[in-house]
Amino acid sequence: MQFLPNPLIIPVGIIIGILVAAPVGPVNVLCIQRAIERGFWGGIAAGLGAMLGDGLIALCAALGVGAISGAVQYHRLAIQLLGGLVLVAFGLKLYFSAPRFVPVTPATERAETLRDFVWDIPQTFLLTITNPGAVLGLFAIFGGVSTFVEVKSYVDALTIVAAVMGGSLAWWLSLSHLIARFRHRLSLARLQLINQIAGLLLVGFGLLLVGEVVAKRFGLL
Repeated sequence: MQFLPNPLIIPVGIIIGILVAAPVGPVNVLCIQRAIERGFWGGIAAGLGAMLGDGLIALCAALGVGAISGAVQYHRLAIQLLGGLVLVAFGLKLYFSAPRFVPVTPATERAETLRDFVWDIPQTFLLTITNPGAVLGLFAIFGGVSTFVEVKSYVDALTIVAAVMGGSLAWWLSLSHLIARFRHRLSLARLQLINQIAGLLLVGFGLLLVGEVVAKRFGLL
């Protein structure tokens, strides 16, 4: 019985986590908006939700690429429709909501904790696991991982999932820290504009997903 993972699994998993987290998409838009509006811990809370979503998808992929990937493909339109509707709802809410601006002062920087923004975690988690691009992308990546490193046991599978989550978390920590350094330059009016742009982007992503489902349903694609 294997007790130690293949040492190559950890760096490969970290790279996968960064590659999954970095591309601009609906989850990234929301996480960046949260970091701009609410500061470092707001960005981390949103990033944690995305990381947990990536971890859950990676776990499913690592433990059974073939069977679960087939089920995802079979229910892809349903997942895509749900994900699109969720994105539209989040986008509209963000567009019409007043900015929740957390001013940057030494007192607030000390007072803020992750607990203040904990409800952002399930929001980005839901967006991640209902994003068909993220789900199928991770399955595709895991399908090609065997080219570089072989996952032979449950220890290997759990290790690569932890590494993927570590890479994703490292990305969100770095990005949230970077945004927190310049967000003090924003006014309330600029923040409102950023929220509206982010909301429109989320609605746009959602409508594209829903539109593709409708087009396939009526044989237009």
